[in-house]
Amino acid sequence: MDSFPEALQARIGMKIPIYQIDAFTSEQFSGNPAAVCILDHWPEDQTLLNIAKENNLAETAFLVPVEPEHYHLRWFTPEIEMDLCGHATLASAYVVLNYLDPELRAVRFKSMSGELTVRRIEDQYELDFPSRPPLPCELNKTISEALSIQPSAWFKSRDYVLLFNSEKEILDLEVNELLLKKINIDPGGIIVTSKGDSADFVSRFFTPGAAIFEDPVTGSAHCSLAPFWAERLGKNTLNAQQLSARGGKINCEIKGDRVLLRGQAVPYLEGTITI
Repeated sequence: MDSFPEALQARIGMKIPIYQIDAFTSEQFSGNPAAVCILDHWPEDQTLLNIAKENNLAETAFLVPVEPEHYHLRWFTPEIEMDLCGHATLASAYVVLNYLDPELRAVRFKSMSGELTVRRIEDQYELDFPSRPPLPCELNKTISEALSIQPSAWFKSRDYVLLFNSEKEILDLEVNELLLKKINIDPGGIIVTSKGDSADFVSRFFTPGAAIFEDPVTGSAHCSLAPFWAERLGKNTLNAQQLSARGGKINCEIKGDRVLLRGQAVPYLEGTITI
């Protein structure tokens, strides 16, 4: 008969290191929290989705080493796999550069959106992401009906980008979540944005049907917002602020068909998942 520890270990098929990092902030309990799980191989996708559901955060990132300084990176919400996630990439880079290999100054990630590089620059992390300029589009009646204030113009990339007249409108905007659940725009969402008072531009981000309806800070949205506002403001380096309850700040720079996103991150949790 097996001893108790041996019998227990036999039922545990996998131990997964997990970290939770607050991204695009210098303070705990602000910015956007992401879980980062370190794997040595890829389990079934359903297992990854189940872990993301259990974590119940906007995003859980999964890393598998490819070679030194290079990792395969995937992102899961509690509902679906995402094609790109900024704050979970920043969180992943924080884990690699502070816990897994603190001698490194940069890390490369293989992802659904191509190769992504994150560099440590003093107390910030610089994400090299694809630019996704939004194009004018037709009004979506369901989205329009869900908004307490109407935008002045409509655009779309992966996400809808709705232009408003002022930072006050962004702050005052109320959104009918129940009405928006009737539409399906996975894997995208709805960005509302305006020129800022406290930054070059401000925004909020909504994901209909997701566990987290209003995302605290959305790095991938700035792949559209940065080129959008760079053209309108006539400058390639911009300071952005996301006006969620937790809040977050991102510095953006246009480099050809790439967008550099810079922000800070702080750790919250370190532990182990047993499956």
